[in-house]
Amino acid sequence: MCVTHQEKHNRLISPKKTKTHREKEREMATTTTEATKTSSTNGEDQKQSQNLRHQEVGHKSLLQSDDLYQYILETSVYPREPESMKELREVTAKHPWNIMTTSADEGQFLNMLIKLVNAKNTMEIGVYTGYSLLATALALPEDGKILAMDVNRENYELGLPIIEKAGVAHKIDFREGPALPVLDEIVADEKNHGTYDFIFVDADKDNYINYHKRLIDLVKIGGVIGYDNTLWNGSVVAPPDAPMRKYVRYYRDFVLELNKALAADPRIEICMLPVGDGITICRRIS
Repeated sequence: MCVTHQEKHNRLISPKKTKTHREKEREMATTTTEATKTSSTNGEDQKQSQNLRHQEVGHKSLLQSDDLYQYILETSVYPREPESMKELREVTAKHPWNIMTTSADEGQFLNMLIKLVNAKNTMEIGVYTGYSLLATALALPEDGKILAMDVNRENYELGLPIIEKAGVAHKIDFREGPALPVLDEIVADEKNHGTYDFIFVDADKDNYINYHKRLIDLVKIGGVIGYDNTLWNGSVVAPPDAPMRKYVRYYRDFVLELNKALAADPRIEICMLPVGDGITICRRIS
């Protein structure tokens, strides 16, 4: 079964990607703050309630029209989606934390981007069930490599049989646990500097700045880093009193901090795109 755009938005359950992050975000995702108390006894109140509800929906709701998003999926994404990615998407849709998954249009975008930059040596921080990981693996040449890190192997193993069936599991080196210690070990060896063609980050937002400090040394000049969720449910422009989930409000400041840091970093060129929950593409230039 394929979960619709609106259904995915309404399932605001997003576990975190470090142990502390996971405990915080699961708690936040199951509790709504600043609940809307508008009455449904007249048309005006119903309209107000609907507007507030729309502000409160989940990560993949940046387009104003669900019909427009569905048109994009049905016109250019689903007809070209590899069968293995479709199967993994449908398996992931049944998982209670499915809002964590990379959207199908973003998966398509990542797959094409990796081909455009002729990536061969890549990294992914934050894997979940592996939809974006599979998109990357399918785009890489036969001898391409992905260093994939996530604190939850169980979620990864949910998608692993599909990845194996697709014939690309040999490209993946999965490491269970927090990414920062692994990155510190890699950065410590200067032979690794400038060796990665493409890096995708979809993990604990409160560590994005820490990731960037390390990844900028590992990606080659001309290489690309992609940071996911940089529009964070649209909350980056929301007024202080806007209704939003606790976890959205909590991580909003970390996302804003990252966006400011990336915009001011002279070592990269950036492009922020409203794909999925927002993705910022960084190309290292120095």
